Amino acid sequence: MIRLVALISGRGSNLQAVIDALSAQSLAAEVVAVISNNSNALGLERARQAGIVTRVVDHRDYPDRAQFDAALHQAIQPFAPDLVFLAGFMRILGAEFVNQYHGRLLNIHPSLLPAYRGLNTHARVLAAGDLQHGASVHFVTPKLDGGPVIARVAVNVHPDDDPERLAARVLTQEHQLYPMVIGWFAAGRVRLHNQQVYLDDHPLSQPVELDFGESSCAAL
Repeated sequence: MIRLVALISGRGSNLQAVIDALSAQSLAAEVVAVISNNSNALGLERARQAGIVTRVVDHRDYPDRAQFDAALHQAIQPFAPDLVFLAGFMRILGAEFVNQYHGRLLNIHPSLLPAYRGLNTHARVLAAGDLQHGASVHFVTPKLDGGPVIARVAVNVHPDDDPERLAARVLTQEHQLYPMVIGWFAAGRVRLHNQQVYLDDHPLSQPVELDFGESSCAAL
């Protein structure tokens, strides 16, 4: 069973989706710690209710990114994680930190990467008039939202969508996508080698495209 550490900044709904998957015994993994840069993050309470150790490393206590990254690394290391996953962690991590966890650091991003890296993806998709939006799980590299993508899931953009409605529908998909991909990692099915994603020992020429069916709102 692999050891997971989650990094969060907010309400932790994707963290909850992973915890629920563990409770349903659909993941051969254990979340051994949840670490946040925000002491008021709702996700910390979700972790405590699940009996998971929590830590806070407040970025505001450090004068620059490098020192925050070093403190975060020091907080993570005692838990000896096989995988660190970002679940709404709203801090950009520096190259030194990221490279320490090369091939062991995952993120979920609310867009069909490589499109719409960065923030405000839902509003940007609507402003562009795109017909599809979605979410992607990728290995984290020093390039912001630019690491190799493992899997994606798409949702249709509806004529009456606003950013909040679209975000809720995408989030429902994230709650299914992230535990699935983490499960692949836990089972040894997915890995990163020389910036190439391998699934079941076969190199992926493009991300796995998944379809869970659409729902109108997020459950968590």
